[in-house]
Amino acid sequence: MANEEEVVCVDFWCNEFGMRVRIALREKRVGFGFVEEDLRIRERSELVLQMNPVHRSIPILIHRGRPICGSLNIVEYVDEMWGQKSGARLLPVDPLERANARFWADFGDEKMAAKEELLYHLKCLEGVLGEKDFFGGKEFGFLDVALIPFSTMFYGYKQHGGIDMTTECPRLMSWVGRCEERKSVQSVLPTGLDMYDIHKEFYAFRGYEQHGGFDLEEECPDLIQCVKRCKERESVRHVLPDEDEMYELHKKWYGIE
Repeated sequence: MANEEEVVCVDFWCNEFGMRVRIALREKRVGFGFVEEDLRIRERSELVLQMNPVHRSIPILIHRGRPICGSLNIVEYVDEMWGQKSGARLLPVDPLERANARFWADFGDEKMAAKEELLYHLKCLEGVLGEKDFFGGKEFGFLDVALIPFSTMFYGYKQHGGIDMTTECPRLMSWVGRCEERKSVQSVLPTGLDMYDIHKEFYAFRGYEQHGGFDLEEECPDLIQCVKRCKERESVRHVLPDEDEMYELHKKWYGIE
């Protein structure tokens, strides 16, 4: 069995993607060390730059000194590495079911801007769940691990999107309740209020020139010149909203004054 010296998870406590990794490790009863990478700090640590030089992002799983990156990729690695030692496998055995699980996990990662788009996304996932206890059937599995971290955002959806998940997606909320009964989930997921508060703080740190305290013209002049050239194209001008409108929309969504 792995121990904390040979398995290390580099993550931030409120990173939904990293929550997947920590839940998977706990499901497989893998002991691991935890190194926190504070995402509120703009610069990435030397450890992250060394272990994930391509994307410079977390989560990162370090196993016997070697990094595995990408949250879903890591969950699959955990399942393959330790799946036979503790309980049922997270990924389905059937190739078609396994491919479908990966498809819907990727679907869950897609970015959504509008309330209508978000609701469509959630209702699609609820349709996949159907009347089952978990996405794979009777057993907690890969797709449950991939999606349950995002339930921590439901409180924020209601506060600033006006989305009552209990009304809109009752079967999805029942699934959340079943997942939250598992010790692996209980030990990892923060409360909805904690997630709501930290995301407001995130926006204060990452609002670029308004809230981040740095000037893109100074920090990334070549990139800004590229942006200006792109905005000269009619196709881009036709699609991109006004920057002030985007700023106000994000303030409204995150509750920033």
